[in-house]
Amino acid sequence: MGKHVLIVDDSASIRQMVEHTLKTGGYQVTAAADGQQALDLCKTTRYDFVLTDQNMPKMDGLTLIKSLRSMASYGRTPIVVLTTEASDDMKAKGRSAGATGWMVKPFNPANLLEITAKVLR
Repeated sequence: MGKHVLIVDDSASIRQMVEHTLKTGGYQVTAAADGQQALDLCKTTRYDFVLTDQNMPKMDGLTLIKSLRSMASYGRTPIVVLTTEASDDMKAKGRSAGATGWMVKPFNPANLLEITAKVLR
């Protein structure tokens, strides 16, 4: 089985599109609807890569990233934010929270697979 990716987005259609794209790339995929659900999953399962939205109910992407970075098992895991937020200020906040990278929606499937392969090297 390929690397295990956790996708976190409150939009069911985005989760489905991202999941389909990653599965065609040979990745094992688990999906969470918000940051809190993702954090709960990460406490019991080790993911190789986390792809998260920023604006979600219960827990936003930056809070999720900070929470994951505080866990020993996620100190070096690649975490990329996939969001409609494109401001330099928001990207800087993402970097300071510990994000590995930033992708702006709508995403290009080929680009998503390329970035996923790159961060999982």
